Amino acid sequence: MNLFSRWMLVLLAGAALMPVPRVIAQDTASKIKSEAERLQKVLKDKPISDPNFAQVGNMVSASLQSSIQAAHANHFYVSLESLAQAEDLLGGMGVIADKGATVKNNLPAFESEWGTASLRLATLDREAHNQKWENAPVAIRALSEAAQGKAIPLLEGGRGFATAMGPSDGLFYVGEAQGEADFARFCATLGLTAAREPFPLRSFLPELQSLQTKANAAFQPPRSIEQHPRFIALNSTIKLAEELDSTRFYAGAIYQYLEAVRHYGMLDQQPLDAAGQAKLKAEIAAAQKKFFASQKDDSIGQLFLERAESQVTHADGTAPSADEWRSAQVILDQVLPAYEAARKPASPMQRAAGKTVEITLVRWPYT
Repeated sequence: MNLFSRWMLVLLAGAALMPVPRVIAQDTASKIKSEAERLQKVLKDKPISDPNFAQVGNMVSASLQSSIQAAHANHFYVSLESLAQAEDLLGGMGVIADKGATVKNNLPAFESEWGTASLRLATLDREAHNQKWENAPVAIRALSEAAQGKAIPLLEGGRGFATAMGPSDGLFYVGEAQGEADFARFCATLGLTAAREPFPLRSFLPELQSLQTKANAAFQPPRSIEQHPRFIALNSTIKLAEELDSTRFYAGAIYQYLEAVRHYGMLDQQPLDAAGQAKLKAEIAAAQKKFFASQKDDSIGQLFLERAESQVTHADGTAPSADEWRSAQVILDQVLPAYEAARKPASPMQRAAGKTVEITLVRWPYT
């Protein structure tokens, strides 16, 4: 399996609705657009001849274009999600372009690059944990924490791949880790503010453990075979959410928990007919009005609602896919209710009676 194929497995395992002032909204859109254009230039200036990365480059280009289009529409959270994906992949491609010829199959050279990246990422991780987010929408904090939470595990995974498969294989993951950390830092520079009742952040471990139990029960043939990539995505998202929760990145944890709820809902969501599609669009519009009138920081719920809207109404006028309709329906039916429930205090965790045995499973990051 080549590097691109393994990365694809990892990927499978992995108008703003807030009434913000117009000047702030324009400034935020401008910052996102400028960052996307900067990355477009990096992509152009650092081409990679390796055919394994041709599709990765196309995905980066598409993500950056999507980010710019969403920013123009004031869909800031969808725009940032696309930017995050692009910055991750471009980080991997960039380090291959810069260091690939030097590292090749030279493990000491890889270890030198890994050590330099490790020191930088450790510093950025400390900064991220000390970041003050009091005035920012919790969704911005969530996107930043989720990205930062991926960085160190990706770095460690790169070292594992370098040892098991060869230095060149591990180098891409080192670059991805740095791309995630750079995106996390970029989020902290945005000027959006949340002049509303703050979201009540807390540990979401009870919800995560409950969802993991349901995911384990659902993993039965033939569904476990037919939808194996979806189960990989579901379990890797729960894993990331638990890691974020354990480091008190609670905004990132709720964001990834809700994404895991979406993955779980997709296991059973049926395709929508024309009547169902029209009904869904009306439900999205109604949910928009509800969030717009809210006096709470509902930005995480708005993030998912933006995504649902962008899935059923493409900026370029193309028709949504069957899976996009299904995803948007799951967001309305399952993700938003889970979001509302997460606003409440956590329920006591259920503990199994009798003796228990702890088993630790070692997995590559987000696979």
